[in-house]
Amino acid sequence: MLTSSTSGSQVSQTMEEVRNRLREIVGASTNWRDHVQAMNERKALHTLLAKNQADLPPRKMRDSYIEVILPLGSQPEIREKYLNVHNSVRFGRILEDLDSLGVLICYTHTKHEAGQMSPLSIVTALVDKIGLWKQDIRPDCDIKFVGNVSWVGRTSMEVKMHMLQFHDGAYHPVLDATFVMVARDPENKRPAFVNPLILESPEEEKIFKEGEANKTRRVDSSRASLLKMAPTAEERNIVHDIFLNTLDPRTVSFRSRLLPPTAVWMEDAKLKGLEICHPQERNIFNRIFGGFLMRKAYELGWACAYSYGNSRPYVVAVDDIMFQKPVEIGSLLLLSAQVCYTEKNNAQVRVHSEVYDPATRVHHTTNVFHFTFMLENEIPSIVPRTYGESMLYLDGKRHFDSAMKENIAP
Repeated sequence: MLTSSTSGSQVSQTMEEVRNRLREIVGASTNWRDHVQAMNERKALHTLLAKNQADLPPRKMRDSYIEVILPLGSQPEIREKYLNVHNSVRFGRILEDLDSLGVLICYTHTKHEAGQMSPLSIVTALVDKIGLWKQDIRPDCDIKFVGNVSWVGRTSMEVKMHMLQFHDGAYHPVLDATFVMVARDPENKRPAFVNPLILESPEEEKIFKEGEANKTRRVDSSRASLLKMAPTAEERNIVHDIFLNTLDPRTVSFRSRLLPPTAVWMEDAKLKGLEICHPQERNIFNRIFGGFLMRKAYELGWACAYSYGNSRPYVVAVDDIMFQKPVEIGSLLLLSAQVCYTEKNNAQVRVHSEVYDPATRVHHTTNVFHFTFMLENEIPSIVPRTYGESMLYLDGKRHFDSAMKENIAP
């Protein structure tokens, strides 16, 4: 939870007010036909950009602190949008709300005193991690989101957000989330400087150091990626043991493979989807809203885990979602979910997102999503057959182990 020293600048509002405020800050038009003119008008804001970070006034953690209420209990009319078939809250909608709130928190940290419109284009670069403490989120009790900027670099900011739900006379923790946002120029083309952060207490210094440690961990993880480095000795043994366990003892051949009992070949644990990216799903910069992409990826990943395990999945953790390329309005968005690692009643699902241009027949990866699910019943083991699938398996195990390590109830 946020420290009491960061609660001096509370701004309580609703999620609809959050999105309206974001449109005001960047001067975004609510009319799709006017979006080109609105973006052209932003070009003049280049003159407001700082030439150096030292030219910007420092800010405190409490300066960016925001509270947002989602009144599911007190305003039943908004429940329908958040309700799922299991009579709990749709987690995909929560991902959308977290994304909007994270952007507004960063705009609050970097607010420009000279005028209402901000010269910065602040976008989500990475969902570092989301850990959940409850399996079910009630649809009939108010939800509160709180958050603030927790770490600042030269052009990037880390945001910590917490979600709580009101019942039995008090708010109780539901999830913690860490996002990384980047600031760019008014046309969203080049990096832009952000305000430095002043630390006011030992607890804030600890939070800031955690942000530094998160950055170091991400760099180390990128260097050790299986797309760059060979598996460790322990991981090689895991893959070889899986291979030996699938050999046909009658033929003693490298080519002849048998599926172990209560197991599924990885190639048979996929689910695919297609989205046409309509203007309705655009963000304030007239690209597809990152929260929409997360919601669609999560729901496909959930369906993949459900169809694989034949019982209801509960999300335990979300981590390492990198926004590699923006998705333009009108794109064909191809989503592919894959169960890549299993352990008892847990499944690690990877969702790959890419845009397809029918005119050129070119595919571009935009995102890779990682979801950790716990299912009601024990599930079959997933078994890779090829070397590429074995790397997916090991990558899934890394994400699963990391999620289990982080996801210790408070």
